[in-house]
Amino acid sequence: MIIVQDTFVCKPGNASKLAKLFKEVMDGRPEVVNIMSDMTGPFNRVVVVTRHDSLTAYEKSWENMSQEESQKMQEKMKGYTEMYQSGSREIFQVW
Repeated sequence: MIIVQDTFVCKPGNASKLAKLFKEVMDGRPEVVNIMSDMTGPFNRVVVVTRHDSLTAYEKSWENMSQEESQKMQEKMKGYTEMYQSGSREIFQVW
């Protein structure tokens, strides 16, 4: 099993907006474990944590989405890149 952690460093005032947007868009996706925003440490961070059986399953998680689902997600996410300054992805092996 692997855990994928996507971290977004948001522009001031946008972390809660981005977290709410992710929660709305990813609601019902079985791989989503948590959508979190910072309470301590560096400011304006949103972290999305997902769980997958393997790297292959992670790659296919987006491919398995229907065309309609994909279009709806793209519409809702339009402009989200304006909410953050940078980001990173970490992939962990669960033992």
